[in-house]
Amino acid sequence: MDEQKKKTDAAYDPETGLPVDKEYLERGLPPYLQTSLENMKKSWAIEDSGETDYHWDIAWCDLNADINSAEVDQIITPEQAWYLREKYLRMKREEIP
Repeated sequence: MDEQKKKTDAAYDPETGLPVDKEYLERGLPPYLQTSLENMKKSWAIEDSGETDYHWDIAWCDLNADINSAEVDQIITPEQAWYLREKYLRMKREEIP
């Protein structure tokens, strides 16, 4: 097996056939959601550096509301919504038994 084939095979989940790297779920987002994501990224950068962002809660709530709105309006899929929540809101998804 050549190196390119190995890299390609490793990039996809063998069970689902979907890319292992889920960043494709961030493509095609509406502008208002992209803006909220950028604001949250900036806020996390401040917080993660040890500083305090006094507007962190605003960025978090705005992004959460925009994700929920886009999901309910079926602009993004539930899979995209949870990907964004986990990555940018740092939420944990609980599995229902």
